[in-house]
Amino acid sequence: MGGCILSIPTQTDLSQKALRLLREDAEKIEQLIAVQLENLTLPKCPLYEEVLDTQMFGLSREIDFAVRLGMITREQGQQIILELERKLAHLYSTILPSSVGE
Repeated sequence: MGGCILSIPTQTDLSQKALRLLREDAEKIEQLIAVQLENLTLPKCPLYEEVLDTQMFGLSREIDFAVRLGMITREQGQQIILELERKLAHLYSTILPSSVGE
């Protein structure tokens, strides 16, 4: 009986996938902000702040949704946000000094 066997993802599989996708989204935000900082060199620019606020809000909503579904814990979601904020602060501190005096 050559039937097809379908694999049903487990909660653990789905949780790991949710974490991976959220981290990928955080990395995309980091890359977007890095490009903006390099090209605008004005981190106080309203456009920069608007993009950052919008992207961070979107990610926080994704995380909230994943938490509400039980895919990740609130602590895991907070860790993703904290890691992204730390990386963005590092980007800001490394790119901003290079633009001073230009």
